[in-house]
Amino acid sequence: MTVRPASRPPRTLRLTLPALALSAALLTACSGKEQPAGGPPPGGMPALPVTVLTLQPTTVETSIEAVAQTEGAKEVEIRARVGGILMKRLFEEGSAVKAGQPLFELDKAPFEVATAQARAQLAESKARADQTLREAGRLKGLLAQQAISQREYDIATSDNAAALAAVQAAQAAVRQAELNLSWATVTAPVSGVTGRAAVSEGNLVSANGLVTTVVQLNPIWVRFSVSESELASASPGGRFKPGTVRGVELILPDGSTHPVRGKLNFAASQLSPTLGTQQLRAEFANPDGSLMPGQFVRARLLTGERSGVFKVPQNAVVQTDRGAIVMTADADNKVAPRPVKTGQWTGKDWVILDGLKAGDKVIVDNIIKLRPGAAVAPHAPGEGPGAPGGKAGAAAAPAAAPAKKD
Repeated sequence: MTVRPASRPPRTLRLTLPALALSAALLTACSGKEQPAGGPPPGGMPALPVTVLTLQPTTVETSIEAVAQTEGAKEVEIRARVGGILMKRLFEEGSAVKAGQPLFELDKAPFEVATAQARAQLAESKARADQTLREAGRLKGLLAQQAISQREYDIATSDNAAALAAVQAAQAAVRQAELNLSWATVTAPVSGVTGRAAVSEGNLVSANGLVTTVVQLNPIWVRFSVSESELASASPGGRFKPGTVRGVELILPDGSTHPVRGKLNFAASQLSPTLGTQQLRAEFANPDGSLMPGQFVRARLLTGERSGVFKVPQNAVVQTDRGAIVMTADADNKVAPRPVKTGQWTGKDWVILDGLKAGDKVIVDNIIKLRPGAAVAPHAPGEGPGAPGGKAGAAAAPAAAPAKKD
């Protein structure tokens, strides 16, 4: 239904407003006749008290929003470096752990035996090296007296060199055995939150076998993609440069904003050939662990500022079949619909790019009860009926008619 105001507005303002039309029809039905052009008849409906905001231009940050997903800054698969029987699990699944904290303990007995054997082999090699060194020293004196041949002395020095090499090999074997013994205790390489244990006590764990995972939650990363056209429109010169991004905001699933802004820490060097998007990643502080990997959120990329715009509460913007409008109170305190061009959301407000000017009075409540051209009694926020000290309600409203009895 097309609402026909008392005084015909310009053609651009003749909008189809289903909600407003229904309200006007109900008002007409209740009064029993149409309102005359000059306003409500004597004894008719009084001017409706409404809250208005007097607009002034402001500056807002320009941004691009995209669906995003969180992921751990480090997502580590914990694997056993040696094989053996799992004896103990030393953590609670899903709990926070520190880097270096023990998580599992394998049966250490075989590694202790191997370490003892390697140390014994090292001692034997050192004894052999000492013996060959002494032998070479004796033969060197005999060679000076020409009591032995040069060949015999060369063999002695070669034996000593081989013995010293055997000592080095035995030392490496001891080091490897000690490492294997230390690896029998599986520790967390990074701080984070553990996942489910992949093995139970008593099971045989193979070398390089997965035992659990650890995800680092602070900081946390957020991955998202933005189309080439959006990046170009929001960037100076039509070319996106990651260094010009002022910051990144995170819109949580409940509509709230993460208290700490993040920073862009990755921008793909090429666009996706199938989607025409550039993959981006931001980093956010998450000291309380409120953000978990895998959450779907919205990332708001702050790209700059825009001046000379207006901010209007979201509930004051009416979406119609011909676009968005706001209801204003004109100089005669009559309802005047105003087509507007909306931009992005900022907090609980719409950013209005066009259609309003400084000083306009935008109605922000009782929207469903308004009809174009109807008289209103505007008041500032916090004033009017129902507000502390407000006077408009009792003075303006007529006494309620008594209820009819059946």
